[in-house]
Amino acid sequence: MTKAASAAAKDLAAAGVGGVHLAWADNNGIPRSRVVPVGGLADAAVRGVGATSLFAVFDSHDAITYAHSGLGTPSGDVRLVPVVERLRRLAGQPALAWAPVRQLAADGSPWPYCQRSVLERQVAEAAQRGLEFRAGYELEFSVAPAGSEDVVSAPGHRGPAYSPHALIGLDGFVAALLHDFAANGLQIGQLHAEYGVAQLELSLAATDPVSAADDQLLARQTVHAAAHAHGLVASFAPMIGLGAAGNGWHLHTSVRRKGRNLLAGDGVPEGEGAAYLGGLLRDLPALTAITAPSVPSTMRLRPGFFAGAYAFWGVENREAPLRYIPGTALLGTEHANVELKTSDASANPYLALAVVLAAGMAGIEDSAVLPEPIAEDPGGWSEGERNTAGVLPLPASPSEQDTALLANPRVSGALGDELLGAFRAVRASDAAWAAERAPEEIVAAHLWRY
Repeated sequence: MTKAASAAAKDLAAAGVGGVHLAWADNNGIPRSRVVPVGGLADAAVRGVGATSLFAVFDSHDAITYAHSGLGTPSGDVRLVPVVERLRRLAGQPALAWAPVRQLAADGSPWPYCQRSVLERQVAEAAQRGLEFRAGYELEFSVAPAGSEDVVSAPGHRGPAYSPHALIGLDGFVAALLHDFAANGLQIGQLHAEYGVAQLELSLAATDPVSAADDQLLARQTVHAAAHAHGLVASFAPMIGLGAAGNGWHLHTSVRRKGRNLLAGDGVPEGEGAAYLGGLLRDLPALTAITAPSVPSTMRLRPGFFAGAYAFWGVENREAPLRYIPGTALLGTEHANVELKTSDASANPYLALAVVLAAGMAGIEDSAVLPEPIAEDPGGWSEGERNTAGVLPLPASPSEQDTALLANPRVSGALGDELLGAFRAVRASDAAWAAERAPEEIVAAHLWRY
């Protein structure tokens, strides 16, 4: 690793790179980083860079909560060790490079609050069970002119949704995204003007789960830099306005055994694929507490906004929080996957993927039963009709999310006791902050955090 880091540092320095972002995401999904001079990369790869252990209990507003006893004092340090094989020079910031980190204890031992390690454990568990996962993100975000207070009053484009005309005023920005993503090693499936106010969406190619989480963080850095270079700001916030469609970061997953996609079926998943989807559906309320955990997340999950307000699944039903996408004769069976729509930028990507894998694997282990798919929007049904169909609302408040999380050992257990305690403390701190504020202030406070 030292030789690889030294060689990489030499190449970066020759190319004019002066520093490297050592990046991670906290328990609010907010990217954090320390920049080291490029000459210090090799040393950082061995000994890491120091940081306070309290980043695990920063809330969404940069307040520190001491409610979790494991991190109950301002004392303590961790080491941020770059994952050198994921090192990238930033095309949109050519004097800087980027690498994700593992968080280790000060003595170099595993640190229980490292979110990347939580996901790595689930991937290792899957391998022991003979399972291999693929994952990819769709990222929705909104753009506004630099210096804007909000997006709704100063949209970066005025639509129409899905129209090429909407992007004409953003030609330079779009061109930079296409160039910079490719240069940064990120493959875009497609990019378009989305349904929401000044909203765009791009999809990242599916890869292994840890790389997918890394890619999500690098994609954010890439978008922000390209926006800045073209006089724009990008908001990944779950809500940009109370009446507007929010930004989801839809998480697509598939699972294979001996190279065969278990989600492939005759229009619907069968066998272990059905059990995988059944496991996700069974644990969906607790999953949502991790994959859509912020106060604005609960505001986004409304019927009629393709966000997923009720616990059900459907085949190509965009109102379903679990949207099954079958393979076809044109696309092939490898295309079959399931999209989790109750996911957004306030989720730590490593934790989001970790709990999805844990729930899905538990479903396979338990042969979880998958009910019939629903092709309609249950938001238009009466409460009695939803009860008859067993369609219940997803948690709609921080307290409901916390209750669902604590009641589900499959999801909470994937985090481990220490990280679960820190995560819950952060969520409680955010909830207490929001309890004293109007919805408009809550939305505004999160608009540029991610």
